[in-house]
Amino acid sequence: MIPIQSISYPIFFENSLQELHKFILESKYSKVFILVDSNTEIHCLPAVQEALKDIDYDLIEITPGEENKNIDFCIGIWRMLLDFGAERNSLLINLGGGVITDMGGFAASTFKRGIDFVQVPTTLLSQVDASVGGKTGIDMDNVKNIIGTFTQPKAVFINTRFLKTLEEREIRSGFAEVLKHGLIYDRSLFNTVKMAGPIGLTDEIIYRSVEIKNEVVKEDPFEKSLRKILNFGHTIGHAVESYSLSHDRKPLLHGEAIAIGFICEAYLSSKKNGLRQAELEETVEAIKAVYPSYNLRKENYPALLEIMKNDKKNNGGQINFSLLSEIGKCGFDLYCTEEEIFESLDYYISM
Repeated sequence: MIPIQSISYPIFFENSLQELHKFILESKYSKVFILVDSNTEIHCLPAVQEALKDIDYDLIEITPGEENKNIDFCIGIWRMLLDFGAERNSLLINLGGGVITDMGGFAASTFKRGIDFVQVPTTLLSQVDASVGGKTGIDMDNVKNIIGTFTQPKAVFINTRFLKTLEEREIRSGFAEVLKHGLIYDRSLFNTVKMAGPIGLTDEIIYRSVEIKNEVVKEDPFEKSLRKILNFGHTIGHAVESYSLSHDRKPLLHGEAIAIGFICEAYLSSKKNGLRQAELEETVEAIKAVYPSYNLRKENYPALLEIMKNDKKNNGGQINFSLLSEIGKCGFDLYCTEEEIFESLDYYISM
């Protein structure tokens, strides 16, 4: 597939990773590091090692899981870079899902005031969302990505064969972001994705999803306007995800929580931004066809609201939303009251 040109870097779609090899040779870095977790070390690193067999590198491994995307693990990455003698002309290759690409990007963007990094996303979620756009971040006190930077990678290398290493639940999680790109930007993609389902995703669907994310980011790199539409479902979804991480024995994955946010915020869209009832129902049915229900309870509402109040998108003490006007179009900087938010959570429970 033809590479996509982002703000200042290319996004390659190629399963041999020869473009990664070529990039490193041409860039003449003094040192190369690969950041992995215990899953990607087993399932994905061998493919990278095969592509980079004549290139020396040092390996940094962290424990997988969103609960580990915090400053303590980030300090561990910085210490390893320091111990390995990383210089400002070093490269960090982030090989993994959203936790690796988010935290690895943040660690690289801040170490010695910034070293180069590239993203090699290995999950559907990281391929269509986390690795593209230059957002880096870590969590703090159960608030998602509250610490971070806008720093663009030098390149992104998408190998869809890595998706074969994933469990079905991980594919479903990433599928939420593909659905979102259709909901906020491209009605025809939504129609295609809705029919395909998680197991019917093709390289062409993934390519189009990445293309949409990139088009939005190129127009608004620092999230001053249009890029805010990418937050549809995430105000409530992130709150549910954070709550689940700290309270559930088996926490929700990102996409599972965002799917809850889609339903709630589609409801708010119908109340605040003109989404027609028929399209609300179509959106909800598409989500319910993929994601099991979550035991959300009214007594959880105050805790969820407190998390939402700390959302980095808020302004003037008001909780900020991006809401659909129709399937394929989304508005931003729309504010909802506590009562309206609780009403949307009631709507989810009623489903």
